[in-house]
This record gives sequence, C-alpha cells and structure tokens, in this order.
Amino acid sequence: MIHWLRNLLCGVLIGAGAILPGVSGGVLAVVFDIYRPFMEVLTHPAAALPKYWRWLPPLGIGWCIGFLGLARGISASMDWSDAVTTWLFIGLIVGTIPSLFREAGKEGRSGGAWVSLVLCAAAVFFGLFYVQHVLKISVEPNFWWYNFCGVLWGMGIVIPGMTSSSVMMALGLYQPMMDGLARMDFVVLSACLPGLAITVVLLARGVTWLFRRHYAVAFHGILGAVAASTLAIIPTEYTGGGEAALSALLCLGGFALAYALDRLDQRIRT
Repeated sequence: MIHWLRNLLCGVLIGAGAILPGVSGGVLAVVFDIYRPFMEVLTHPAAALPKYWRWLPPLGIGWCIGFLGLARGISASMDWSDAVTTWLFIGLIVGTIPSLFREAGKEGRSGGAWVSLVLCAAAVFFGLFYVQHVLKISVEPNFWWYNFCGVLWGMGIVIPGMTSSSVMMALGLYQPMMDGLARMDFVVLSACLPGLAITVVLLARGVTWLFRRHYAVAFHGILGAVAASTLAIIPTEYTGGGEAALSALLCLGGFALAYALDRLDQRIRT
C-alpha cells in the first residue's frame, strides 16, 4: 500500500510538472526511478508488462490527477501568485537533484559525460532565454496549435529536461491551454492528448537506444538540463516581502517533500 501511494503521488507530481513552465515531467520521472520502466513498457511491452504492471494503475491515475485535475488549481494559483507557485516547484526540483546525480553516476563519470552536462546546461538555459525574451511571438489558439502543444508535452515526457510549457508561454498558448484543460474543453482535449500519445510512442525507441548505448553522457546531459531550466524560471519580481517569504517557505516545503520521497524510495528498495 505504501508503494502504491508513493507511485500515485509520483504520478501526480509528474503530471503537474508537465504543465508547469520550466518543469519537465520526464525529469521528475527519472528522479523518481519511473522513467526506465516506463520506457521499457513502451518499447518492449510483452517483456516489460509482466514486470511492471503493478506500477501502471497508480501512476496513470496520479498522472491524470496531476495533468487534468490540477490544471485549474495551477492556473488559479499562478493567477494569484506566479512567483509562489514557481518556487514550490523549484523546491521540488532542487530536492531531486541529489538522487539524479547518483543516478547519473551509476555507470561512471567520463570526460564526455561532464562535457555533455555543460553543453546541455548552456543550450537549455540560452534556448529558454531566447524563447522567453527575444522571440516574442504570439499565435491564435486553434485545433492545430493545441495539437502542437500535445506534441511538446509528449516530448517533455520522453526527453527528460525538455521544458515544453516554457515554449508555450513564449508563443502565448499556455494560458489558453490551462483554461481549456480546467473546463475540460473537448476541442483542447481532442487535440492535445492524441498528439501527446503519438509523440511518446514514436520517440520512445530512439531515446531508449540513446540511454542503452551512452548512459553516462545522456544522464549527465539531463542533469545539466535540469539545473539550467531551474535557473531560467527563478522569479525576479515580487509584490512585497510577504510574497517573497511565502515563496521561500513553499520552496523549503517542496524540497522537503522531494527529499522525503527519495528516502522513502530507498527504504522501499532496501
């Protein structure tokens, strides 16, 4: 039961992380040790399902709660205080970095792995900066653009470190997507969910091959992407000292939650 609840909570966090700007659901799946089993199920279902079928129900339920059920809450909380909500998720990400660092070093840390870390960090940071502050393009939301959002979310699940929501914010699509998910709009759901599922299936084999052949390089690249995407979303504007203090408190709370999940996971494995 504890393991089931742990996987449910991880699914909620991964689903919520997928729709928060600057946060990658794939990265959260990696640090919660769900990514590799998930990719095995996608690429070799006949062999993987007998091993991991107990994981799927709580993860699937949790992901739906986080992605669909919390869309309204996340949208409302960001309207109330974008800084406080973002700092909560920054705390969650920072709390997972130690476990991500351990995971990245399981097969050693070569010179190429450190180069991958630096290059991926620089590419993600400057890419997000360019999209957010240089490319200020807004588009008219419609069925095809919502499908494009689903493709971006699918890439964020399969490619850890891919911060799809930040791209949507730069294009002016993020708020319409959140509003549509919050009210369960049929046009939004029928466009983004199929695009998400198709992207996940099509990219799964290629990403799995990369991890199998170049594990340390790929994982250190993820670590750099996590650090860079976290730096890129740090809020710089606050309405007052109260908001700044609440942001710090929730950041510590997010860190404590992620740390407790990591300790619980280690205890369950033992």
